[in-house]
Amino acid sequence: MDEHAEVSRVGDLVSYQDGAVVSRIILKRETGNVTLFAFDTGQELSEHTTPYDALVQIVDGEAAITIAGRPYRLRAGDMIIMPAHQPHALNAVSRFKMLLTMIRS
Repeated sequence: MDEHAEVSRVGDLVSYQDGAVVSRIILKRETGNVTLFAFDTGQELSEHTTPYDALVQIVDGEAAITIAGRPYRLRAGDMIIMPAHQPHALNAVSRFKMLLTMIRS
């Protein structure tokens, strides 16, 4: 595999689409993934759990994230850890982009 370093602007790697959630896998490995998402206003991911910790970094816009029943409001530049096995949900207060880093261990 020929791998090389590449400089990218995170917010430019995925575009908003009306009425949709768009995702792009940035890095995929056995030990974890990094995925960039773009949520249109009002789009959401309903409550669910995962067996792994996840780090959410807000790149653009504003999101409402609920973890184990506790609400959080995040804006560009904010980040939060969603602990493994804790129910969580996301809602786009405005269009927002987030980088999701999932660590499998």
